[in-house]
Amino acid sequence: MTARVDPITLGVVWGALQSIAVEIGTTVHRTAYSEQAREGQDFSVAVFDAAGRMVAQGPYSPGHMGAMSFAVANALAAHPVATLEPGDAILLNDPLLGSGHLPDFFITQPVFEDGALIGFVVNILHHTDVGGQRPGSQGVEGIFDYFQEGLRIPPTKVWRRYEEQEGIVGIIAANSRTPEKVLGDLRAQRSALRVGELRLAELARRYGRETLVAAMDEIVARTEANMRAAIRAVPDGVYTFEDFLDDWGPGTDPLRVFVTVTVDGDAVTVDYEGSSPQTASGLNSYINYTRSYSYAAIKCLTDPYGPMNEGALRPITVKAPEGSFLNPRPPAGGGPRAIICYRTFEAVIGALAPALPERVAAASSHFANPTFGGWDRGRGRRFVAYELVLSGTGARATKDGCEAMAMAFNASNIPVEAQEATQPIVVERFELIPDSAGAGRFRGGCGLRRDLRFLADEGKLTNLSERQRFAPYGLYGGRSGALARTLINPGPDEQIVHGKQSREFAFGDVISFQQSGAGGYGDPLARDPARVLDDVLDEYVSIEAARREYGVVITGDGVDLGVDDEATRALRLSIRQRASNDPAPRRPAAPTS
Repeated sequence: MTARVDPITLGVVWGALQSIAVEIGTTVHRTAYSEQAREGQDFSVAVFDAAGRMVAQGPYSPGHMGAMSFAVANALAAHPVATLEPGDAILLNDPLLGSGHLPDFFITQPVFEDGALIGFVVNILHHTDVGGQRPGSQGVEGIFDYFQEGLRIPPTKVWRRYEEQEGIVGIIAANSRTPEKVLGDLRAQRSALRVGELRLAELARRYGRETLVAAMDEIVARTEANMRAAIRAVPDGVYTFEDFLDDWGPGTDPLRVFVTVTVDGDAVTVDYEGSSPQTASGLNSYINYTRSYSYAAIKCLTDPYGPMNEGALRPITVKAPEGSFLNPRPPAGGGPRAIICYRTFEAVIGALAPALPERVAAASSHFANPTFGGWDRGRGRRFVAYELVLSGTGARATKDGCEAMAMAFNASNIPVEAQEATQPIVVERFELIPDSAGAGRFRGGCGLRRDLRFLADEGKLTNLSERQRFAPYGLYGGRSGALARTLINPGPDEQIVHGKQSREFAFGDVISFQQSGAGGYGDPLARDPARVLDDVLDEYVSIEAARREYGVVITGDGVDLGVDDEATRALRLSIRQRASNDPAPRRPAAPTS
């Protein structure tokens, strides 16, 4: 029988576990070499108990929720606890064992106190390049299996008793186009786990192992109980939703995401039966990644402020047909799977919109995640650059969407200065796109434009973008956002680049990522005209779009603008009358369910 933990000690231990997770993440953030980790925060961290249960996850990417426990279990299956010693650290990036794609390196390290195992510290980081067909290891076109995507590492002790295994690390470096970044990030991960190890051992010494174990048990049990109570507050029912990814490469068909969310008492089942089959490309999502963003959506809608640990996941079952692109059979490619995450997250949100209309958000602007390679003539070396272009979030029942933020992904735009200081890149434009946001009583966030001029030879672009064909959906009468596009040398001679195309570019070329706007929520004609005026003054909305989308008449010149209230009332009445006589409205009032 485990010891009972008094409430004050339980609260202090929980705060300490959260603090340990954050400190692991902060160490990665401050010591990583790559832009995506140091600036974009594309990593996750967690603390596990001695039984391999996640007890605290850091506030970073949710993309590994469904994978971390899976990866730890597989690491321990290959290296049982009895074989582990202080200072051992197990690395894996095998898609089947938890990673989902090869650039994600999972490292699990045991924590001992006075010779007894008390838990594990874990982190996952997306590495810049792990070899394969394309710089950045995220190609869509021409991929028919994951052997083309880079180096695959089964669970391997890369550190033994705190000693780095030089031969293994040498193989990893030799299979990357950016060995200095891969090794720098790998060692940053290892250093961060050493910090976590020290802190968790200190916690065990302070309160005793028995108390720490009992507190971990109680935290997981209470989290599960709270999550089940939150799910019981959702109306029972079977809720469905359908959305589409643009395609899986130039000249290919759209990919259907069809989800059925069943709420039954204190449990939820998310089932993707009816979604498209797996593709002969890199665009597939192994089941652990599909689980992760499904978990994230349910957590956001039910118990968003509660602890994130195994207890929060137990009431949720996520399924997808084997052989679908959301649960492919190996050795299917999966390098660019990140582009899928918004669609699974938002499909679950869309399905539950009829049950939880006050909690859901419309679809967000889809992010772009391109990678680039070539010869940096200024520095006399090859380079691989990774980009994140994160735009607006979807509107909610009571608020507008936000600008230049991640929705489900929980990452950050890479600062202009960081790219220009380390890569042969000049960021020529980084701005919001007027009139891109979906109109509504509450509007979506604007799309983002980021133009990059490359001072590089032998340039190779691996585009990874979405919503160029299917716009982000609005909710309850809210309009869709504008479509995205990618251009080379925007202007009279511009070339359109497909969202998942691999192609070359020349020294001095400008590549322009113009992201979609997010969906709106509610009837645009119900939006407060004063808020429309504010959007016009902020240049989010043009005077013409204010009239066309919101029925708001703006008069005046320059900054001396105002709303013509009488003309606005008349215009809105006219628009409503036309709509009532139109047998085919432009958009449905609510999502399919």
